[in-house]
Amino acid sequence: MVSPTNFLLQTFLWLALAATAFSLSPNFYHNVCPQALPAIKRVVEAAVHKERRMGASLLRLHFHDCFVNGCDGSLLLDSTSSFETEKNARGNLNSVRGFEVVDQIKAEVDRVCGRPVVSCADILAVAARDSVVALGGPAWKVRLGRRDSTTASRTLADNVLPSASMDLPALINNFKNQGLNKRDLVALSGGHTIGLSQCVIFRNRVYNATNIDTAFAKERRATCPRTGGNTNLAPFDPTPARFDTAYFKNLVKERGLLTSDQALFSGGSTNKLVETYSRNPDAFWVDFGKSMIRMGNIKPLTGKQGQIRVNCRKVN
Repeated sequence: MVSPTNFLLQTFLWLALAATAFSLSPNFYHNVCPQALPAIKRVVEAAVHKERRMGASLLRLHFHDCFVNGCDGSLLLDSTSSFETEKNARGNLNSVRGFEVVDQIKAEVDRVCGRPVVSCADILAVAARDSVVALGGPAWKVRLGRRDSTTASRTLADNVLPSASMDLPALINNFKNQGLNKRDLVALSGGHTIGLSQCVIFRNRVYNATNIDTAFAKERRATCPRTGGNTNLAPFDPTPARFDTAYFKNLVKERGLLTSDQALFSGGSTNKLVETYSRNPDAFWVDFGKSMIRMGNIKPLTGKQGQIRVNCRKVN
């Protein structure tokens, strides 16, 4: 008869082995398809070269995928009779983009690998990193081995995606619900150092906020009228096609574009970190890479869970 101590020890070892077997690894595709990551990089670089804004769009896809039930590629699924697409959620509708590039990556990766072995969820994770690098930002080792979900939830996306109107306590709580801390919040918000936002998202701030540089507000109002012009674009910082620390330098000057941006530097507990990143690009780069890895670890499907989609827009 197995003693209780030995049984517990065996159970612990089995769980440890299982966790190891199903944990994400940067080397996941090394033996299965070593050409996979170079193929993703080629397509991302071409897409970003064609349109610099695409780098920010691909980074955002990974973020908005991970925050809704984990990094499982659910954001890529189109609506079916069983569920409504997460693309229709408040934080995504007429906003998330880059799906055609994901399709191109998927086609190229499946071609070089000879069959569908790389998940759409992993494609999003690698494309996010390659986009940042293509715009002059840091590299990090992307953990791989995620599998794709077989469903999506617009309702959950509506409830969990952070809003541009959130104040600091709401943002901290939103990230805490994903297992992310304040450092992750500030570092990942620094992803706004690339890309653009629509007038409808920042209109309220540039017309009504009190913690905003007056010259900056006036500048933004010029392309964002009180009515109309909802889709007019403005950059988050002066260098929207370069991954740098201008975003944080803007916050210190009260030139944050979104309410949720300026909330990070508004007399609260994240002020010091914003100041650090504004002065120290190396600190930001290191923390951004670490936080991207942490975000990429949110509830992945591994092992025999989920599937490897043939088409990122549809369940097999």
